Amino acid sequence: RQGPIVQGLISPATMGVLALLCLAVACAAVPLAARDGPLDPDAAKKATDIINFLTTGAGKGQSYKKLSEFVDTIGSRLSGSQGLENAVSYMLDILRRDGLEDVHGEMVTIPKWVRNSEYAEMTFPRTKPLAMLGLGRSVGTGPDGIEGPVIVVETFEELEERAARNETQGKIIVFNQQCDWQAQPVGCYRATNKYRTGGASAAAKAGGIAALIRSLASFSIDSPHTGTMVYETGVDRIPGACISVEDANLLARLQARGIASTVRLYMEAQTLPDATSYNVVAEIKGSTYPDEVVVVSGHLDSWDVGQGAMDDGSGAVLAWQVLSTALQLGLRPQRTLRLIMWSCEELGGVGAQQYFARHQTEAYLLSLMMESDMGDFEPQGVRFTGSDEARAIMQQVAALLEPINATAVLDDGATTDTDPWEPLGVPLASIQTHNDKYFYFHHTHGDTMDVYTPAMLDRAAALYAVTAFTVADMPAMLPRAQRP
Repeated sequence: RQGPIVQGLISPATMGVLALLCLAVACAAVPLAARDGPLDPDAAKKATDIINFLTTGAGKGQSYKKLSEFVDTIGSRLSGSQGLENAVSYMLDILRRDGLEDVHGEMVTIPKWVRNSEYAEMTFPRTKPLAMLGLGRSVGTGPDGIEGPVIVVETFEELEERAARNETQGKIIVFNQQCDWQAQPVGCYRATNKYRTGGASAAAKAGGIAALIRSLASFSIDSPHTGTMVYETGVDRIPGACISVEDANLLARLQARGIASTVRLYMEAQTLPDATSYNVVAEIKGSTYPDEVVVVSGHLDSWDVGQGAMDDGSGAVLAWQVLSTALQLGLRPQRTLRLIMWSCEELGGVGAQQYFARHQTEAYLLSLMMESDMGDFEPQGVRFTGSDEARAIMQQVAALLEPINATAVLDDGATTDTDPWEPLGVPLASIQTHNDKYFYFHHTHGDTMDVYTPAMLDRAAALYAVTAFTVADMPAMLPRAQRP
């Protein structure tokens, strides 16, 4: 009954003004993300400042300097080793001196495997040393070593066929798996990793006395590539090692000519009681939503060969550089930036799994989890796992990286360390660079500072820093898909 009376007292012009006022009030009640887009209004300027700081300004060369000082001082950092604990102490000290907040270590229990002395040699039809590295978690050969005839196979299926013909009992099984590594290095690594991880148990089930695995490598100069392996429960544990591509091919050619080569293998590898280590954590607290978090990370451990500069010293240091850059520029995002340097990724992502077990109830506070663990070469963009709506926002973030040609948003943002969070709906991202040579050096003596240049790391750091800071500084968290 009030409606007609009001309409009679107010002119049409006045009604129009009131309608506009109501619209303005309604708009003011809508979150900024809905009114002006998902990014902070100053996102473009801040991204430009970060890029310029790291590539041409006072931050130029910082990433290379930090990484080289770290790996030259500490060296390799195998799970359970003194080198890894030296790395933890080094980082805790230097992060505090850098001015980061809430710097601390979170204790984890990790496996301790040691390589000790090892060698392999072909003893027939001639004597020749074989380029080899024992695989992580392998048992040793015993003090007398192992010597036996070799049988070369390319697949598990071929091994089973030859075992059915009684050709594998008492043999050293060589897996010479094939893949077009030059065409698809990452795809080949994923396709052939099963031979490294499961080859020893498969060989044992066929009656083999040891397993030698062709190195997972896209290029080789007689360089063996180590990595972890897994024993099947209830299957005899026999030694497992990788050999170079060249030596695997040599043994295959000899077999094709009807020559039954023999190999002697000696390994002192052993697994010791578990050790205590720490995930290293530091933060820049958010100015507006300090309980909501963007995680940047890399793993601190490495294999015991090379310096671990590429895998994953650079990932850990560039994650640190994200926070360090924000501090130096006086930028504090709306959400907390949290740095995590994971312990024991190489022997199964153990440190990250224990962090997840302790903190999984905080998943709803995580806007994005990032890691770099595939090399930090010339930047290309990011890999992303999340909702379609979040992906659209990440594409807007990536557009800010046009000055360094790093605007790609690709699929599959999970890494070994961040993967546990995907079932909880946490958006995941990883740094994507032009890493076609990553498997030249991966898990080898060649993983040293020489794989990088200062300018390359500057641009990779800019990719990491712009992406993480921009998401942390958004008015709202990244949206998640509706879960059933």
